[in-house]
Amino acid sequence: MRTQLLTTIALIVCVGASVSGTPAVKSVADHRITGDYVEARTASVFAGACHYNGELVTIGREAILAWNFTGGSINGVDLRGLRAVAAVTSNANLGDEQADRRTELAVDSSATDQQVAALKSLLQSSRGSQLGQIVAIRRTPVTFSHGDKGYVVEAAGFASMSVQYMPDDSCCAQPNLVWYSPLSLLEHRKVGFTESASFTGAIGDHWQRSGENSAFYGDFAL
Repeated sequence: MRTQLLTTIALIVCVGASVSGTPAVKSVADHRITGDYVEARTASVFAGACHYNGELVTIGREAILAWNFTGGSINGVDLRGLRAVAAVTSNANLGDEQADRRTELAVDSSATDQQVAALKSLLQSSRGSQLGQIVAIRRTPVTFSHGDKGYVVEAAGFASMSVQYMPDDSCCAQPNLVWYSPLSLLEHRKVGFTESASFTGAIGDHWQRSGENSAFYGDFAL
């Protein structure tokens, strides 16, 4: 019986690999994709329960997301140095996983056509359900600053945000008051204070928010 059990375990471990040991499915990423990330929403992500419930059914249908790639490649295309901003809009609060979503993507004007195509493929394969359909891609100068006080992102003619760290890490001391999850996979996600965030792109209505705990930030790895 013990011999049979060990044989069964060995077979399970080997499923998905060929005789030569090569995995049956190759990852899209050639090398681990890493970088900095920040997002700002039109609803508080760190607040008391009454505040959260008051916003849940009326707002929180939009978000700005920004990536600064520091390493990695996909399908042979190096993503290091790539900067991109996405604006997501939905017909319901983004906490509703069934909500219909659309995304407009702004990529730094220094990016190559291959990098833009690789980025779109990466986002659709890894964050498709969070972003929905990518309906437009534009090229524009994108700046992404990650400093001692927080993040400043600017995509000319499209979107901007200034997000500060929370100095006392309140979101970690009171995790029960953190609502939603970041729209990008993060390592050790933190909540940020949105000094200002605005969107002036093509999808949905233009919007501007300020002075609220409506941001997530952290390192991403795919």
